[in-house]
Amino acid sequence: MVVRVHVVSDVHGNTEALARAGDGADVLIVLGDLIDFVDYHDHSGGILGRIFGPDAVRRFAELRTGARDELRSFARSLWARLDDPAAVIEEEVRSQYERLFRSFTVPTYATPGNVDLPHLWTEYASDLVTICDGVVADIGGVRVGFVGGGLLPEGVRSLGSAAWMPYLRTQQDYAAAAAALTGLDVVASHIPPALPDLCYDVVARHEERGSPHLLELIDRERPELALFGHVHQPLAPRMRIGRTECVNVGHFQRTETPYVLCW
Repeated sequence: MVVRVHVVSDVHGNTEALARAGDGADVLIVLGDLIDFVDYHDHSGGILGRIFGPDAVRRFAELRTGARDELRSFARSLWARLDDPAAVIEEEVRSQYERLFRSFTVPTYATPGNVDLPHLWTEYASDLVTICDGVVADIGGVRVGFVGGGLLPEGVRSLGSAAWMPYLRTQQDYAAAAAALTGLDVVASHIPPALPDLCYDVVARHEERGSPHLLELIDRERPELALFGHVHQPLAPRMRIGRTECVNVGHFQRTETPYVLCW
């Protein structure tokens, strides 16, 4: 029996396209970043734009390509304007999740991205949705290993604040999640393996953080495929590592087109 699988990543609030993502598919795989936190294409959109307006997002986008300390300082100054920033953000996130999780129309396997709040997912996931992070799922006889979230720099414990805590994992936590995946045919992660051509965003003009632990996993398991997102405009959308085809499945918020597989 042939199983048609659609794969999407970086949905960033595009509920209308997500509702169509499963059309014609037996299974949908979602590689994270459901939430639209900062919309770099529509500065009035996203959580940051709705709370602080397009000028603040425009400045945030400008600082993103420079020193991270200046970006974090600017973000802190924004949250300081609110009496209870964490409550405001959670209300916005819950509103998005309520719409997003209603958009799944076929059996869905989903892992969280770096801007997601995975501790809220079980509140909104229907019976159609299997939440996968650090586990192997049998999808039509193919063993798919999932690892979600982003990666903190070596030695850093957190890049969050009292207002916003992105799903960024320590090197040790990410390594343990990747090491637990065995007997794989496919690796499914939010971030790419740590190779410059896969991690460099040609529009943002900086290198996103990929995972060396995914490289170790690929070297150990030699799966046929490694699927990921996170880098919206990658220098190289695909690359082969030995027998493993590494594929950035695309910035779904903008392309609105799933990556299609059949097995």
